Amino acid sequence: MVTNAATPGLLTGLNTRHHRAALAVYLLIVLAHWAEHVVQAIQIYVLGWPLPEARGVLGVPFPWLVTSEWMHYGYALLMLVGLIMLRRGFTGRSRVWWNVSLGIQVWHHLEHLILLLQAISGSNLAGRPVPTSLIQLLVPRVELHLFYNALVFAPMVVAMLLHRHPRPAERSAMRCACAVAPA
Repeated sequence: MVTNAATPGLLTGLNTRHHRAALAVYLLIVLAHWAEHVVQAIQIYVLGWPLPEARGVLGVPFPWLVTSEWMHYGYALLMLVGLIMLRRGFTGRSRVWWNVSLGIQVWHHLEHLILLLQAISGSNLAGRPVPTSLIQLLVPRVELHLFYNALVFAPMVVAMLLHRHPRPAERSAMRCACAVAPA
């Protein structure tokens, strides 16, 4: 049996001595993606741009980014992997909230997998002209993905805040230096 000795070391490091830095990098990536969705919503609902032109910040110079199911799936997978990889560093209440975010992202990832499979196969759900997720049958895509990202982001932020300000029992179970000094 072949094992990868680097993986346990990597995960241990990410959830102990490098947890704070890993969370900061992960949060920066999440915020950048979240900002793209917010800018797209502003372009549509505040600036009145037509939907095909409302592509966020990066989608204006690189329009293919908005229509690439591979890119959207890749980000959903990155989010899922990040939530899984950084999970062990959380304890107590923060772990509960991180798990909530992870659970929601599992569904969000599934929706993107469905979209990607339609794009690859050329066979779209419910005979739609473009790849369509399950909930997108009820809610337009722009609003749905803004909502999904908010649903994943909110408990993630709660988890990070609780992780930085743990109760004494949670602090004693922590293996990282993320917690601020007690008052």
